Amino acid sequence: MTSTVTAEIEVEAPLRAVYDQWTQFEEFPEFMQMVKSVTQVDDDLTHWVVNVGGVQREFDALIVDQTPDDHVAWESTGERIHAGRVAFDRVDPDRTLVRLQMEWEPETFVEKTGAALNLDERAAEMDLSRFKSFIEARGRETGGWRGEIHNP
Repeated sequence: MTSTVTAEIEVEAPLRAVYDQWTQFEEFPEFMQMVKSVTQVDDDLTHWVVNVGGVQREFDALIVDQTPDDHVAWESTGERIHAGRVAFDRVDPDRTLVRLQMEWEPETFVEKTGAALNLDERAAEMDLSRFKSFIEARGRETGGWRGEIHNP
């Protein structure tokens, strides 16, 4: 059973700052509750440690499509655990809409139950809310990567 999660939020920050912050994957544990660590292996490969429903998992994710100020898309490598895309749209010069879509494979009973009750979608919404607070409180991004990736 694949679970599809969608969430969006409007951030009070310019598009470039919001996009640039999203490219700082190693900062994700600051605002993503289930993410314990992300290591940027190279431009298009990250290593993740997450805790979902009390179960710790580690996996690599390959960025398959990335265009500055527009979107980042990824897929886990090896056994497909999850894939997703986050898109960025300018609302006005100081506001940006962030739209997340992710598919993942719940494995344990707790994960499957949480997905059936849409708790995974609520968790994504809360993560986006913490991302919004993170960048708005700072007033600027912590860094940025402006490269493009288009893996087949």
